[in-house]
Amino acid sequence: MQAKKRYFILLSAGSCLALLFYFGGLQFRASRSHSRREEHSGRNGLHHPSPDHFWPRFPDALRPFVPWDQLENEDSNVHISPRQKRDANSSIYKGKKCRMESCFDFTLCKKNGFKVYVYPQQKGEKIAESYQNILAAIEGSRFYTSDPSQACLFVLSLDTLDRDQLSPQYVHNLRSKVQSLHLWNNGRNHLIFNLYSGTWPDYTEDVGFDIGQAMLAKASISTENFRPNFDVSIPLFSKDHPRTGGERGFLKFNTIPPLRKYMLVFKGKRYLTGIGSDTRNALYHVHNGEDVVLLTTCKHGKDWQKHKDSRCDRDNTEYEK
Repeated sequence: MQAKKRYFILLSAGSCLALLFYFGGLQFRASRSHSRREEHSGRNGLHHPSPDHFWPRFPDALRPFVPWDQLENEDSNVHISPRQKRDANSSIYKGKKCRMESCFDFTLCKKNGFKVYVYPQQKGEKIAESYQNILAAIEGSRFYTSDPSQACLFVLSLDTLDRDQLSPQYVHNLRSKVQSLHLWNNGRNHLIFNLYSGTWPDYTEDVGFDIGQAMLAKASISTENFRPNFDVSIPLFSKDHPRTGGERGFLKFNTIPPLRKYMLVFKGKRYLTGIGSDTRNALYHVHNGEDVVLLTTCKHGKDWQKHKDSRCDRDNTEYEK
């Protein structure tokens, strides 16, 4: 019985080897005849391309049709409607590769120096106090010009600071209003200011219109969307923040940093879920109640108690002091 099994195994192995030699010999003879045909046709000045030559060769694998930014943000955008997701993908960061050398016209600055033009305010357009302060600071500076032909940089009078659709400061139809500006020029040499964008709990960085080649001065801008040496990262300041600095001499000689009781202070909402929750949930590690005071409250949104954790009661009490 054992001998039969050994004979059967040897017979199978021999058959496999014979088949391998047979097909290998066919392929070798085919390649030799193909090379002879090519050599013969080359002598006669003829060339017959092989079937492989009809197909293009790609250096890398085909990428998925879904845009990369949609793939990255797919998990964080689960609360966004398809229309909002479509608008977000097609609006703010079309000029993602913009840099000063590619999206800024330096000839305007070389001709007349660094001059900033602020668009005249349109009738009926609401402007928040914070944005009015920004425009007033520019118009009161030595860089301001009322002549657009002299300008190197352009700033919109349309309020772009608060782009949260639930905010009373939100300006509607901003896309069509910006596109109708005759000096817009796809945003070239323009600077857009923004503090808030998107809506809780997602807070996408979509400002509701295509900024084109404009630079963005924005608070809480992500590292994925920040364009180095082109965009400007600004702090998130409140409407009560003073427009100018203190009186002359307020900063005494040789007191840098200034001699103050508190080194770092923050007071705001602690997002229990969604974008920003990881950062704000970790602030208590730095809080010491002495020179570093970081106060947060869990009371944010209608269903905050569903996500309440063990620290919420203590945090809410300290926040309300």
